[in-house]
Amino acid sequence: MSAPVVLLPDAGPLISLAYADALDLLFKPGWSLVLVDMVLHEVTRQHTPTSEKLAQWIAANQVTTLTTRTFEHYQQALATQAATARKSNLGELAIQEAMNDFALDQTQKTGVFLFEDHKIARASFLVPDNCRKISTRAFLLFLEHKGWLASAAEIERRAILAGRNFSRLRFPPE
Repeated sequence: MSAPVVLLPDAGPLISLAYADALDLLFKPGWSLVLVDMVLHEVTRQHTPTSEKLAQWIAANQVTTLTTRTFEHYQQALATQAATARKSNLGELAIQEAMNDFALDQTQKTGVFLFEDHKIARASFLVPDNCRKISTRAFLLFLEHKGWLASAAEIERRAILAGRNFSRLRFPPE
């Protein structure tokens, strides 16, 4: 029996799929979908073209939220030093924290970190043996290859036409 797979999307893929009205694609592989609390906060804290759509979709689908020390630290920093509280890359740090926990967990889950930001693709990012890192584009191509999606390019096109500046970086490189 293989280990259960948990999909951990970063903010970028959530936003892109929301622009394309394709968030339900995250459920296609049949994996558990978990949002780290920091990413949830990042995609809903400000009014954006997708923030309300994401909040409603997350609530309607009862998406599990994983509590992290990263988000707890962020909230404490906001309460005490709001003007200087660090905000950048905290979603990625929270996902890294979750993947580290997966590596130490005895239940042997496989974590799949879904990212879009080209900086993450190039960044040094510890990926434990039981975790994977995959771009939004590669995820869509995986779904297409499995026959769960007619066209990965169509989803990307819909996101772009709706106003999303989709990452041009292809990871893994072709």
